[in-house]
Amino acid sequence: MSKKSTMTTFDEETPITQADIDAGKLILRKRVNGRLVQPKQRVTLYLDAALVEHFKNLSGERGYQTLINETLKASLRQADLESTLRKVLREELASVHA
Repeated sequence: MSKKSTMTTFDEETPITQADIDAGKLILRKRVNGRLVQPKQRVTLYLDAALVEHFKNLSGERGYQTLINETLKASLRQADLESTLRKVLREELASVHA
């Protein structure tokens, strides 16, 4: 079952009213070095206790949830890279054998 978010997203140009603040419907979009930073979404996730402990030990002052988030993003980039490399290699091998 999926619930729709009740939060509204605001960018820097959108006027924010007191009613928005009172209703808790506020996610500000931030810019870092001119780049728009995507807002995060709260989720409930059950992980193995050993996995959480591992990330807590690795994280130091940064926070283990941030480290888990960065690790998941790196995993997606790695999967994309592997997929691209496989495609290029197949195309090159096909052109050599043709």
